[in-house]
Amino acid sequence: MIATENKIKVVIDTNVFISAFVFGGNALEIVRLFLKDDIEVYISPFIFEEITRILREKFLWEELKIEKLLQLIRPKVNEVYPKVKVSIIKSKDDDNRILECALESKADYIISGDKRHILPLKELEGIKIVSVSEFLEIRG
Repeated sequence: MIATENKIKVVIDTNVFISAFVFGGNALEIVRLFLKDDIEVYISPFIFEEITRILREKFLWEELKIEKLLQLIRPKVNEVYPKVKVSIIKSKDDDNRILECALESKADYIISGDKRHILPLKELEGIKIVSVSEFLEIRG
């Protein structure tokens, strides 16, 4: 996907992707925004792997279903390979991978449903950290 200057740049936490794909609701609205090219989404290999693992192991999705889903979203996102490692969240190191993706992509927002670790940060080096509903409100 080609980056455009005027679109909001976001990193979507794995939990938002999972919520969208499994339960729908407001999280699915976020996915619809980037499928329509209304927002620019950045994702790292870690996030792709985590989506795959959770859908397979926790929700027992078949490989073909997971692959079809990834084929739908992969062309619509910008994949980044974070160079800087952070250790901001001590109690759940995997969450640091979301932060690294946001820093690498110079995102405007991190959209997360993680009320324990990520949302309490509120901001990271100028990147706003918001819930799904907060982001939808901001988008109008």
